[in-house]
Amino acid sequence: MGFVSFAGRVLFAAAFLLSAYQEFSEFGSDGGTAAKALSPKINIFVENVSSRTGIVVPHIELKHVIAVAIALKGIGGLLFILSSSFGASLLLVHLAFVTPIVYDFYNYDTESAEFVQLFIEFTQSLALVGALLFFLGMKNSIATRQSTRKNPKSKTN
Repeated sequence: MGFVSFAGRVLFAAAFLLSAYQEFSEFGSDGGTAAKALSPKINIFVENVSSRTGIVVPHIELKHVIAVAIALKGIGGLLFILSSSFGASLLLVHLAFVTPIVYDFYNYDTESAEFVQLFIEFTQSLALVGALLFFLGMKNSIATRQSTRKNPKSKTN
């Protein structure tokens, strides 16, 4: 069971690690292709937040956002492979911030092809969030079960 669990964590984390590696290799001085793809989506997200809540969102340099995302995916993925709850939490933070911005299906008409594609990718990210929450729940329940287990009494003859 131990090897199967390890292999599953490696395969799960591979999606994050490969993505982090690709974004890191393309980063450059301006954030690379990730910054170019994310720029219009961030602008739309900030506009929606500002218009609906009245909160003025401060300007953040996009290359810093990309760098933080790379770090969360890379460090979180490596720690997740080692069965760390902190690694799973880092991946959860990454998904919680990135998913509603990158997969903004709510900005498209329900009949458009973009809506369908973005909605599918959004639900896949939700599945990843669910898997991470399941992992964290299992880690906590195993720790709780082990701490409440009674020590067997030794038999005296």
